[in-house]
Parts: sequence; C-alpha cells; structure tokens
Amino acid sequence: MFLNMTKMEKEAQVEATSRKEKAKQRPLALNTVEMLRVASSSLGMGPQHAMQTAERLYTQGYISYPRTETTHYPENFDLKGLLRQQANHPYWADTVKQLLSEGINRPRKGHDAGDHPPITPMRSATEAELGGEAWWLYEYITRHFIATVSYDCKYLQSTISFRIGPEHFTCTGKTVISPGFTEIMPWQSIPLEESLPTCQKGDTFPVDEMKMLEKQTSPPDYLTEAELITLMEKHGIGTDASIPVHINNICQRNYVVVESGRRLKPTNLGIVLVHGYYKIDVELVLPTIRSAVEKQLNLIAQGKADYRQVLGHTLDVFKRKFHYFVDSIAGMDELMEVSFSPLAATGKPLSRCGKCHRFMKYIQAKPSRLHCSHCDETYTLPQNGTIKLYKELRCPLDDFELVLWSSGSRGKSYPLCPYCYNHPPFRDMKKGMGCNECTHPTCQHSLSMLGIGQCVECENGVLVLDPTSGPKWKMACNKCNVVAHCFENAHRVRVSPETCSSCEAALLDVDFNKAKSPLPGDETQHTGCVFCDPVFQELVELKHAASCHPMHRNGPGRRQGRGRARGRRPAGKPSARRPKDKMSALAAYFV
Repeated sequence: MFLNMTKMEKEAQVEATSRKEKAKQRPLALNTVEMLRVASSSLGMGPQHAMQTAERLYTQGYISYPRTETTHYPENFDLKGLLRQQANHPYWADTVKQLLSEGINRPRKGHDAGDHPPITPMRSATEAELGGEAWWLYEYITRHFIATVSYDCKYLQSTISFRIGPEHFTCTGKTVISPGFTEIMPWQSIPLEESLPTCQKGDTFPVDEMKMLEKQTSPPDYLTEAELITLMEKHGIGTDASIPVHINNICQRNYVVVESGRRLKPTNLGIVLVHGYYKIDVELVLPTIRSAVEKQLNLIAQGKADYRQVLGHTLDVFKRKFHYFVDSIAGMDELMEVSFSPLAATGKPLSRCGKCHRFMKYIQAKPSRLHCSHCDETYTLPQNGTIKLYKELRCPLDDFELVLWSSGSRGKSYPLCPYCYNHPPFRDMKKGMGCNECTHPTCQHSLSMLGIGQCVECENGVLVLDPTSGPKWKMACNKCNVVAHCFENAHRVRVSPETCSSCEAALLDVDFNKAKSPLPGDETQHTGCVFCDPVFQELVELKHAASCHPMHRNGPGRRQGRGRARGRRPAGKPSARRPKDKMSALAAYFV
C-alpha cells in the first residue's frame, strides 16, 4: 500500500540537511593476533604458515620479534628512526617524507602486556628482495606501522531528509575531507559510492525507480580462521604463540578442513568428537577450563597466586576429569562406532525421533542403542533383552516413539521412551529408568497409572501391571526380579482408580473369558485387590524373572535400599502398604 502511494510521485523534495565532521581512527600498534588475523583474512595465509614466515623475516632482520601481545609503543621507542628507513621506498616514500616534514602523529595508546614491543619493520626491503608471501607479510607490517603514526581519516557525514508524496525518508552519506592513514592503507578508505550530492532545503530530485525487495535470512557460514582467532583471543584459549599451533593441530588431525576463503569446515570425525565430549563432560568442549587456567597463570605472573597451589589444583582437576572420561568412554565408542563402522548402515529403522520425526536406526550389536543419523544423537537402551516398537505410541513429554524391552516370555517387559531413558525428565528419576518407574502423573504408561502396590520381596519396588502381557497377564516389580503371573486367559485387565480399603493397593478390573471364568454364576467381570481379594489370591503366582536387566539382578530376600515404596497414585493418595497377614500366604507361591 505504501509502495503504491509513493509510486505515483515523480519527484523527491529535500526537507532538511545536516552535516557533521567525524574521524576514522588510525589503527593500534600491531601485535601477533592481529597480524595472524589479517594474514588469514586478507593474504590467504594460514596462521601457522604466517607465523613461520614472520619468524623467518625476524631472523633475517627485516621485522621485530613477531610474538607479542602488546599494542602500545614504549615511551622511548624510536618511531622517527624506523620511519626514516622507509623514506626512499618506491611504494610509500612520498607518504613517509610528508609525515617526516609535517611531524608524525602520536600513536594511539594501546595495551602494554609487559612483553615485547609491537611488530614493526626494522629495515627497508623490496618485493624483488623478499618475493612471494614473505613480501606480502612484510608489506602489510610496514604499512600498518606507517598508519599508526599517521593522522586519522576525517570525513563529513551528511544526512538528508526528503519527502516523496506523503512518505518521509532519510539517507546518510560520507565525504572524505582528509584521507589520513587511509592513504597508506587504501583498503580502509571510505568508498566513493557513500558520498551524497550537495543540496539545500527545497531542492527536488527526480525519482528514477521505486521497488520493494523480499529476502530471507540465511544460516551463518563456517567460521573463518580470522574469526576463530578472534574468538580464541576473546575466550582466553591459547596465547599469541600457541593459537596458530592449535589451529594447525585441528587441521592436521582431520577435525576440520580448510575451504575457500580460509573457512574451517568440521569433518565427521570432529563433529563426533565434540558430540562425544558433550555427552560425557561438556567442560571438555567449552572454553571455560582453558580460560580459567590462563587466568590463574596470569595471577601467578602478577604475584597474586602461588604456582605450586595452582599446579596442584589444576592437575587434580584434570586427573579427575580423565578418570571420569575413561569410566564413561563407552558413550564415545558408541558415537564412533555408529558414525565410522558398517553398523550405521546395517542398523534397522525402528522408532521415530521426537526432534526431527525421522526413523532412528536400532543397532543390535552390544551395547544395543538407537541412533538418529539426522540429529547425530545416540540413545542407549536396556541390555540383555529384545527391543521392538511399542504400538507406535509416543511419549507425551518429548514426542519420541516408545519401544518395548522384554527379557522373554518367562521374564519381564516394560515400555520406555529412548529420550527419557537417557535424560530423566523428573528429579526423582535416575538415568536408565523405563515407563514402569516414570512418575508422570497422567501418562497412561507411567508408574502412576499402572502401579499396583509395594513389592512383597523388596522395600523400594512397586508391582506394575504389564499391559502387553495378555492373555498370560503379568505384574512385575520395577526394582527387583519378582514377577507375578495372574488372570491367565482374561480378556482385559486394567488398573482401577480405586484403592483397597485394607492395604491401600490399587484395585484391578478384570474381564475374564466366559468359558474359563473362575467367578461363580457365569460372571466374567470382577474388581478386587490382588493382595486381599480371596478370588484373586488363588489366581496369582509369584516367580523370579528368568533373565532381566542388570539393574534387576538382586536375588530373593536381598534389599534394594531402605525407605518406603512409592505408591502408584498421584499426590494426595497414600502409598501401598505390604499386608502383614497376607505375606506368608503369598510367599508360599514362590518357586
């Protein structure tokens, strides 16, 4: 609408103009990090190669020592003496002579790190004398030095306010007054296209074209070496001497490859390593540990910390991290195996990932796991059993498809969410818990909806109905290996919202087969407590699972811990109690 309103107009009328003189500051003195950054972004030289070239120029006497963090010239630094050596150079002689005749400008005050002076040229050299990349680096160092003692670039910033029909617009431009240091560093100069014509209020200009562009944002590109150097300096990773070594190491070890524009593209190996470190110990990936060590080293240099204490503390931290990493190395092995072995290709699609909704591959080889190749995530599963899809049902928390773990027809089985199994959603849950231990208050697969009562064998376990076990129905303890076979040939078994008045266990609604119903008078439906109801007592047989998950290997009579069992009902309902008068009767069924 606004575009069409302005399209009808043929002229733009100036309503106001303003001008303000501004300056573009000359650069600070050159240190190692800035030299490496420019060498990578503008000269196409990798940090390691640029450092080696700079060291060769230093040993030949062309530049000063190239390893320094300082960007401030000492007070007694002979700036004029170094400048006079460049007075007869064919490329910048005129600029240098003008500076010497008019007087050099005082350099900007930078950072004094207390080490070597900034990088400067020590004697004049030509392209024929140095040749190739050594000349490129020397030329930049020399131009940068001359720029630090040159004057600021001064320009006039013009702002014009104008009207096209009912709409108001503003444009800003720059006009150079004095080029200053940009004469010696032309790539820093202000482009001519940024200048605006001189005009006054009331002037009119013809409108050539009016259009509206539709665009969209794009994801960031891979980091360049120059950007990585900036981030490493910002986060305190490495020093001026070690930064190029670190970058060279990740290239040589095939963690990244250098693409056009000196961009660093992570390889599959590099990505898997980072994911593995994140999975085991995130601090091995984040820059916090290295940065903290560097800060402590600075405190030692300033005399504020004792190096023996710092050394002992740092060694202790890394020793603990090393042992923890070794203990958790299986997580890294799983990612490596999935990414670099034929298992990734032979895995069978099983259940859908809750993040990307693509099928994850089930890797049956021990340790069995699910792997999402799109998200590059691996999820561990219970071992020593079979895994299959659970009715294509999804977890209400993360939308992952549930899978069913089973130890066989004589054993236990329970559904689980691959994500919740590896990332417990509630505080009272631990890693490696299935739906039969999940405390979600309303999920139909959780302990809250399928739990019946406290296990008769262990103190912390709860008997949970296995809804997939029919027609040979089972209840299994979610802590130990007790399994209760019950209601064989029943059509349907459900956990009732009601509880037993005697033992507070959940009641069961059972729909029996009409031909094999144990109920009198051809009745098929009955609701009762498996602990207290005389009809149900005769139909319950307690056993121990034939094979089970390692967490369920406790034998008869062994305790899992102290404390009361967690009940099956949400908050407000009492926990199940073990009926004292029924203990001896139920124990008689053990085999």
